[in-house]
Amino acid sequence: MVVYSSGPSLGPSVADILESHAGGSGSPTKTAARVADAIAARGDDGTWLSTVPRDELLAAAREIENRPGARALPLYGVPFGVKDSIDVAGVPTTLSCPDFSYVATETAPVVARLLDAGALYVGKTNLDQFATGLNGTRTPYTVPRSIYSADMISGGSSSGSALAVALGQVPFAVATDTAGSGRVPAALNGVIGFKPSRGLLSTVGLVPACKSLDCITLMAGCIDDVDRVFDVMAARDDDDAWSRDRGPRYDGARIRVGLPAVDELEFFGDEPMKQAHLAFRQRLAGQVDTVDVSLAPFLAAGELLYQGPWVAERLVVFGEFLSAAPDSIHPVVRDILLSGQRYTAVDAFAALQRLQELRAEVARLWRDMDVLVVPTIGTTFTVDEVLARPIDTNTMLGHYTHFGNLLDLLGVAIPLGTLTDGRPHSATLLGAALSDDTALHLAAQLLDEPRVAVPTSTAVPSKEHL
Repeated sequence: MVVYSSGPSLGPSVADILESHAGGSGSPTKTAARVADAIAARGDDGTWLSTVPRDELLAAAREIENRPGARALPLYGVPFGVKDSIDVAGVPTTLSCPDFSYVATETAPVVARLLDAGALYVGKTNLDQFATGLNGTRTPYTVPRSIYSADMISGGSSSGSALAVALGQVPFAVATDTAGSGRVPAALNGVIGFKPSRGLLSTVGLVPACKSLDCITLMAGCIDDVDRVFDVMAARDDDDAWSRDRGPRYDGARIRVGLPAVDELEFFGDEPMKQAHLAFRQRLAGQVDTVDVSLAPFLAAGELLYQGPWVAERLVVFGEFLSAAPDSIHPVVRDILLSGQRYTAVDAFAALQRLQELRAEVARLWRDMDVLVVPTIGTTFTVDEVLARPIDTNTMLGHYTHFGNLLDLLGVAIPLGTLTDGRPHSATLLGAALSDDTALHLAAQLLDEPRVAVPTSTAVPSKEHL
């Protein structure tokens, strides 16, 4: 039976699970049984598209227990979910389109690293079809709803990954983010959505939405879980043309936070959301050094994403299927794909030149700040509102996220509680490429989580900084 609460009901963290497994009060098998029972109790709520059958999940947990040196593994018996655009060998990858579905023959490297670290694969999570959308409604399967309300959208495209964490079924889930797909559902379900710098997590084994922009991301309930899982997953992959090494760890220096002018912020008439964000900014100003920053070049870059030729990049993967089986595609997704056909090579080069100008302008802003803070979303929507105005509402949801990957930024969406009417609000911490650890440290500080900085003398720069 599907029951909606007033917010996330986070389960045990990665650290909690590891402690129980090490101390004997729990075990991977007991954890597997708990997870299977929790998923079964919810029924079909749109979170999962496929799960490992209970007996097979228990068998997989026993196999982990029997590995030599298993208890020393960094994710010993920790359960997790995977967005269903990422390959797991022997499991269908559907992208929420049954006629596109295929059974993967190899496991994506980022997932393989989790499995090698002792993590327990639970199943595939729901998504907006072809990872095209930020709202979670573009699926032929059950439409997932926010943990806060049966009427509210879950956000997308990584809708199921956010819900699996918010429901306490798994402590973390693997997701993706091309235009905000990991940050928006995190905001709408009260969890953390971490979009690393592009290239730090291999995208081999991910069916691309826009290959030049795609990122593998993480959903989790706390920054410590993000740190533990990210440390396992992050690695150079020479099979990924965008792969690169991690940047320097945060060294303890004072973090300078950029804040856009209030009149540059857009909340689409949502006054409670505006007041909540302004109150957060006021608290933030008492904790860190703040600088005024123009949001204009960021927003200008964001407008290029769906009002420019990048939508045509989706046709590289889905164009042939669009021609062969258009009726198999969700109508809204089909219209978006078709819109990509109108762009020319001249359009693409003009947009690339404009984007480079905006990147240069934004690069200069990082001289005076380390992290830019913006709302994750300016407002929320019900499922009915999105179905009635699918394009307009989706554009509003991506107002603060569309520019992220175009400008080569990282993002950490953090939950900030609820408004007086019970809806969630969230902020995103954005940083220049390879400053991931600094943004994560500030996120931990704002969430009142302890996190140790690396002293300057021992901080090791990435090869790109040498």
